[in-house]
Amino acid sequence: MLPTYNFDKIKFATDRPTLEKAIGLYENGKVTQFREELNGFFATVLGTKPYRVYVDKRHYDQGDCDCYLGQNETLCKHMVAVAIYAVMDGRPLTEDDKKIISAPKCSGRLGELNKIKLAAVKKSITSAMRYIKPYNGPSRIWFAYQNSLSEGCSRLSAIISELPVSEQTAKILVETLLRLDRKLCTGGVDDSDGAVGDFIYETVDLLKDFAKIDSDCVDIFKKLKNKETCFGWEEPLLELIGK
Repeated sequence: MLPTYNFDKIKFATDRPTLEKAIGLYENGKVTQFREELNGFFATVLGTKPYRVYVDKRHYDQGDCDCYLGQNETLCKHMVAVAIYAVMDGRPLTEDDKKIISAPKCSGRLGELNKIKLAAVKKSITSAMRYIKPYNGPSRIWFAYQNSLSEGCSRLSAIISELPVSEQTAKILVETLLRLDRKLCTGGVDDSDGAVGDFIYETVDLLKDFAKIDSDCVDIFKKLKNKETCFGWEEPLLELIGK
């Protein structure tokens, strides 16, 4: 039975240092004696010593490892490496798989999306937005909730970083920021850790880069006039049009 998660889930939901170390373990053949049992996967991961690892089939971040972190109920690189092995079945990772984008970056490429690619980008943004959801659960799910917000922002960062620079894509980004702002202001999202706010500011910086590359992008910022946002993130963009 295959796990219910895939490589993208692992990639976008794991912090960068842990993921990079786990990829290193996987690619260097440190995951050994891998076997599947009823509810999960077992393996021995070779590190400073052999570590016995168990990972759940439904939640890659649930399981057990006899390393220090694992014994303190913290997701460790050994568990992530075993989860990677489970979803990849030992196959090599591609360069795209290993490309870790933790914040939105300007591609620097001028261009527009064709109709099919535009629809695909909008669909993928909507899908990533689902991880940025209202908080209405008990306190015991607080950390899982914050992780969900971070995962949504990581997924959005990967999408945005691939966009070419144009009025068309600037419009997509401004609309995305306004959607996130509504989620923060009236949608019940509790961004106490600041993941969504940081992402918004990083995307504003990206839009400023867009304007440097293609001055026509500035016209899109006019849509932000007279908007009341949660924390005034639109101000740097409005300065570019003289308000």
